[in-house]
Amino acid sequence: MRIGAQLYTVREFMQDLDGFSETLKKVADIGYKTVQVSGSCPFSAEWLRGELKKTGLECVLTHTPADRLVGETEKVAEEHKIFGCRYVGLGWNAFDLESGDTPEAFTEKYRPAAGILYKNGLKFMYHNHDREFQRCGEKLVLESLAEAFEPEIMGFTLDTFWVQAGGGDPAQWLRRLSGRVDCIHLKDYAFGRKFAVLGEGNMNFDAIFNAADDAGTKYMLVEQDDCYGEDPFECLKRSYLYLRARGFE
Repeated sequence: MRIGAQLYTVREFMQDLDGFSETLKKVADIGYKTVQVSGSCPFSAEWLRGELKKTGLECVLTHTPADRLVGETEKVAEEHKIFGCRYVGLGWNAFDLESGDTPEAFTEKYRPAAGILYKNGLKFMYHNHDREFQRCGEKLVLESLAEAFEPEIMGFTLDTFWVQAGGGDPAQWLRRLSGRVDCIHLKDYAFGRKFAVLGEGNMNFDAIFNAADDAGTKYMLVEQDDCYGEDPFECLKRSYLYLRARGFE
């Protein structure tokens, strides 16, 4: 399993192309070799390809706006192929069940896009929060999603923090979704429902690493949604050093 940085952690520094470029350099200087692009300013696929080449980084996953995923699917696919990224991610869905935002509505909306990405040799990846652990009928939302999409059509960027926040066991869910969790988000969970640098919270990473390995995870991407005033690059560095000390590269 390879480690990487989810750039949403440093999104505030990526709101113009100059800042985005400098951010990629800083992340590479920490030692990361792979990244997920998320929360940035608009960019062209050719620009990102050039920046990745300059820094030696590989973009393995994105979070792509929902309107582009469903309205410009072919263009999104072509862009990802230009900068060499197989996994096309959706970062959020509200699942406000009372308003009709159900797993069935999600499936109707995103299945066509997932199919187009698959035909282009790419894979649609859905990123969970805690809302996927509410019940919709007899099943959890996450269970319904897993049943509605074939494994080759949609994978899950399982987020360790949000699984735990939803009342789930991250290691158990990694195993339940085995073969569908090529990319995951590593986040530590501290007292008071706070995000933490890896190894500085209370998450059971021994179990998570073992389960991820068993489940076929390829990329473990470090993310910290809120650094609470600390330098987010320093937080990414401490998480990187923790993972390196655990034997990951």
